[in-house]
Amino acid sequence: MIAASHPPSRTLPRRRRRATLVVGVTIAIAVLAAIAGLTTGSFDTSLSDVASALMGTADGRTTVVVMGMRVPRMLAALAIGAALGLAGAVFQTLARNPLASPDIIGFSAGSATGALVGLTLIAPTASPAAGAWIGGILTVVVVMAIARSVGVSRERTILAGIALSTLLAAVNDYLLTRAPIEIARNADQWLHGSLVATTLTDVALLVGALGVLGFVLVLVHRDFRTLELGDDTARSLGVRIGRLRLLLVVVAALLTGTATAVAGPIGFIALAAPQLARRTMGTSGIPLWGSAVTGATVLLVADVIAQRALAPLQIPVGLLTAVVGGAYLFWIVARTRR
Repeated sequence: MIAASHPPSRTLPRRRRRATLVVGVTIAIAVLAAIAGLTTGSFDTSLSDVASALMGTADGRTTVVVMGMRVPRMLAALAIGAALGLAGAVFQTLARNPLASPDIIGFSAGSATGALVGLTLIAPTASPAAGAWIGGILTVVVVMAIARSVGVSRERTILAGIALSTLLAAVNDYLLTRAPIEIARNADQWLHGSLVATTLTDVALLVGALGVLGFVLVLVHRDFRTLELGDDTARSLGVRIGRLRLLLVVVAALLTGTATAVAGPIGFIALAAPQLARRTMGTSGIPLWGSAVTGATVLLVADVIAQRALAPLQIPVGLLTAVVGGAYLFWIVARTRR
């Protein structure tokens, strides 16, 4: 009996060491991708050039390329990937489904609708960010209102989101067909998800949102983990299930909204990052911060590939992640069947 008690006592430290190792390797991959993104391209720069630009001692052209284009894009990729990874981890934990993502409540479709309304009907030359925020928030309000009308539950929220997402997708297609060609082209580029036009102001918005919403997740982390034990167990431990679910859905939606407002809808990251983190770290549940690190790294690597694969042409990173996401879904289906 005494010998049988040792393996469980050694399991937790072993898992922690594995999780730490995986996070370290993931960060190392992100660093290598960042170096590649900062030093390669149509205008090659060395690491010393990058360092000079960061310190403000480089020549004008190098400063513009590094500080005006590559650094904001790199930081935005990391922040957006982290936000989507966190949002995906929250949704998959709530839904207890590895295929759940922020799209499950129609947030991406709602953000796209808000942006398209702004671009096609209100201010064609303005940024789509404000419209994306308003559309996304209204979508969350509508979905949660529908779900709460008969009591907040995982199933009702998912069904309401799918129904509204389907409706908004049709609205988006209609708006594109009615818009002038130039406006429709710009809107279509935004809908594919791109980090080309990101600025340090966008990065500041992303980092600020990540800080605030991440702090909220820290405050409810214990109750969040209790949900993994089941609703009945969580309720018996004093967790207010309905309020906690509502708070988590809003936090995840705001994380997704921030990312969408800056770069447009980018698929796959919120879907795959939590599962990649869970499988590589060997955790029983989905690790929140592991998902954030994985999402940041995956999106940064994808963006570097999107920039360099067909150079000098650049692929919208949303298209690349969509292709990878499709392959991922096929793998999930095949694995489930086996």
